[in-house]
Amino acid sequence: MTRDAKAKRKRVLVTGGSGTLGYNILRQLAATGRFNIIAPLRSRHTLLQDFGDTVQFVDHELSDAIHTAQIFERANPDVIIHCAASGLRPPKGSWFDLMHFNVESTMRLFQMNCRFDHHSHFIYISTGLVYREQGRPLRETDPIETLHPYGASKAAGDSMLQAAAAEFKRRLTILRPFAFTGKHDGGERLFPRILTAAAEGKVLPMTQGDQIRDFCSVDDIARAVMMVTEREEAPLIEKFNLGSGKSLPLKDLVRDVCIQLNLDVKFDLGAVKMHPYEPMHSVADISHAKEILGWEPQVSLARAVWELARESHPEMKLTEPNSPNV
Repeated sequence: MTRDAKAKRKRVLVTGGSGTLGYNILRQLAATGRFNIIAPLRSRHTLLQDFGDTVQFVDHELSDAIHTAQIFERANPDVIIHCAASGLRPPKGSWFDLMHFNVESTMRLFQMNCRFDHHSHFIYISTGLVYREQGRPLRETDPIETLHPYGASKAAGDSMLQAAAAEFKRRLTILRPFAFTGKHDGGERLFPRILTAAAEGKVLPMTQGDQIRDFCSVDDIARAVMMVTEREEAPLIEKFNLGSGKSLPLKDLVRDVCIQLNLDVKFDLGAVKMHPYEPMHSVADISHAKEILGWEPQVSLARAVWELARESHPEMKLTEPNSPNV
């Protein structure tokens, strides 16, 4: 590729590249060869060596206002994909630390878009946990009102960004993924814990599993982010739910994956109490993303877990799902 062609590629700034979704977004962006990608990171991760020179990684702490301004001015991004968040992977801070990072750092990053008179497209990775529970699949027009700590911190950022985008006329897309798994998933998230329990031959304590959930492949969520990144014409502010759109009790969803993969693991259902503000019904209505983006899930949950197992527990002999498709 010539130097001129490389210079014309869209410049994309991606935060949170060491997380499950951020890593997979970087992987898909880099695979296209169509973007100049810069990824500020709080700490390096060994898996990020996978990218070679396709991604420019920069040591950075988003809570540092001066350094954030320097990184932003240096990157001069056409698109900002803000994945960085606190509260889903260890180490987990206090309630107020969670709010400070997820709200203040988000608004500081958006402020750079206004301060330097940039007109970058800001893509905010929110969450399906922002919504007030409705007992049915959730739509983008439903109230964002929750007492769940992580959900509340993302809802605050979600709401403030919409107000700021309207005030300063900056393009904003809010993506609200529901539960997902796949490559590079880890920590105390559900399917990594299931695979570890199976590998170690241990019983896994779980909630009763009656809560209704919507699980998607992280590949599909990252593909939606790619589609939004490449989209040129759009309203000033857009919002999209991302999920499988399927409503299943969590215990049935897990049991189905285990059967498909021939994954031998025992569960102690009811040994763990649900968080008092965790919703009983959390499922996405994805009709808006289908209609506007032409997006819908393509990878089955069993396939996503199988790919995670190959990465994190290569010694495990699991049955490959018959088809990668849902």
